[in-house]
Amino acid sequence: MYGAQLISALRQLDPSLEFFGVGGDQMRAAGCEIVVDAKNLSVVGITEILSHLPKIWKLFHHLIAESDKRKPDLAIVIDSPAFNWRVARQIKKRGVPVCYYVCPQFWAWRQGRVRLLRKYVDKALVIFPFEEKFYRDRGVDAEFVGHPLAELSRPAISREEYAAHHGLDPLKLWIALMPGSRIKEVRMNLPGMLGSAQFLGPEYEFVLPVAATLDRNFVKQLVRGREGTAFSRAIIDQDKTVGTTDSRTLPNIARDRVHLVPETLPALAHSRAGIIASGTATVEAAMMETPFVMVYRVSALTYLLGRSTVKVPYFAMVNLIAEREVVPELVQQDFTPKRVAAEVAKIVPEGEAREKMIEGLRTVRRHLCGEGKNAHGADQAAGAIMELFRAAVRESSSG
Repeated sequence: MYGAQLISALRQLDPSLEFFGVGGDQMRAAGCEIVVDAKNLSVVGITEILSHLPKIWKLFHHLIAESDKRKPDLAIVIDSPAFNWRVARQIKKRGVPVCYYVCPQFWAWRQGRVRLLRKYVDKALVIFPFEEKFYRDRGVDAEFVGHPLAELSRPAISREEYAAHHGLDPLKLWIALMPGSRIKEVRMNLPGMLGSAQFLGPEYEFVLPVAATLDRNFVKQLVRGREGTAFSRAIIDQDKTVGTTDSRTLPNIARDRVHLVPETLPALAHSRAGIIASGTATVEAAMMETPFVMVYRVSALTYLLGRSTVKVPYFAMVNLIAEREVVPELVQQDFTPKRVAAEVAKIVPEGEAREKMIEGLRTVRRHLCGEGKNAHGADQAAGAIMELFRAAVRESSSG
């Protein structure tokens, strides 16, 4: 999403620009020639990364070989630090300026890695307001450009139209389930969400946007698998991990009230509340002013290795931006179906809890827009990138 927005903004400034690199369907539609499909890099967690390392390494070398052949004037790397700092290092060694858009969250963990940005990145464009000072204090040329999602408007489709299109009951309350955009995340987070759906009862229906990086049939199998297959096994395995039997005895009927949908924003905009895995979707929910409960689970090994390196007071980005708890966080052993359902039940009805959360989400949106910044986040980023690009072209011409 970020890459496609950025390409469109850059082409508004210079229609002659050409792009190639890593991406998906949205970047392809925006005019980028995709040489490595982002789906092949969508792994999460230490154990999964290790198992996919040979494939990732091969794709990395293919991308660098394409860069050597095409000789770009500027490289833009977006998010995905485990892959992209290595890309930045190789590109920078070849004398190509590097801009990092949506910088790694080194302020949250492994702060020593900021040295990688200092060494291999010419310009860092950050999307959270507190990041600019963090990186500048550590010698990185960083600029806060606003969050690319901060100006999102509510989808035009009405609730009635959306219900008819996706087979939802417009008279019921809807809860958005967003387990993540990567296979491992979905496997870890979706079972607990489905267990929560069972606890919430038949008065609710559930919408589950399927991320573009996922295969719809994979998600469908987890949600609508027959009794004793994907759904119930995942629930049972999860309970062994968290030490609870809350969902072990649940009948497998919540699946009949879960509707798979293709787009995130309409699902959030028309849902009464959400159960959302930590990540970009939490910011999207804030932009839609949809109250939610943040959940997350990783493997026991990943959690054990990462726990000592995390340096922030909150997991949810909206809480970090607000510098207080706007939404509840249920992580690892705290992420149980019964606890999630209890938290959701607090924010569904009209009342103080719901209004307080919505006001907190509005505050987050104001922070993400940036004080005194009138342009869209992607437009601000495009302006900064074009300055770097023109300087690189001038230097190349003079040399």
